[in-house]
Amino acid sequence: MALKHSDLWRAIDRLAERHNLSVSGLARKAGLSPTIFNPSKRLSDKRKRWPSTESIAAILQVTNTALDEFVALATPEVSIRTTLPLLGYAQAGRDGYFDDAGYPTGSGWDEIRFPDLADPHAFVLEVSGKSMEPLYRDGNKIVVSPAAELRRGDKVVVRTLKGEVLVKQFDRQTAQKIELISLNPDYVVTAFAPQDIEWIYRIVWASQ
Repeated sequence: MALKHSDLWRAIDRLAERHNLSVSGLARKAGLSPTIFNPSKRLSDKRKRWPSTESIAAILQVTNTALDEFVALATPEVSIRTTLPLLGYAQAGRDGYFDDAGYPTGSGWDEIRFPDLADPHAFVLEVSGKSMEPLYRDGNKIVVSPAAELRRGDKVVVRTLKGEVLVKQFDRQTAQKIELISLNPDYVVTAFAPQDIEWIYRIVWASQ
């Protein structure tokens, strides 16, 4: 799909909003000139000015956003959700909150406002306890996207067939095992057989 000039700028605007930033704040976060994404810079002498591939790569990296997510934000027809279902971390291991495909279902979910997320199955978990420190602390909220592509080094939420819910760093997957790195150095590295995992989803945003 070819993206138009307005599509790319739409995606940048939405990405900034997703992270509670202005476009200038997003640029600074990525180490770019704070004016590079300003609306006044998008046209020069009535000619369209396109964001560079380098600047897009920089904001994707600093926000941990996959290219397919960015393309979804660029698409005007996409159904953008402004609220997401919210569940306590301890509840996520219980039956009744996810369907057979691993998507949020049923009642008992609260809701939280979160702008411009294209994944129709995304949800939010509220962290409890200390096992995810120092990265995530008690009360932090993490946005989980089943549609987001997994890459080495991504932070993920994993649910096992036994109903155990874990937050880890994805290391690698082979035919025999899935290797996950603990976020807390006091906890060990974990490996699972693929058939023992019910689902594994990428964390695309977290409150701090």
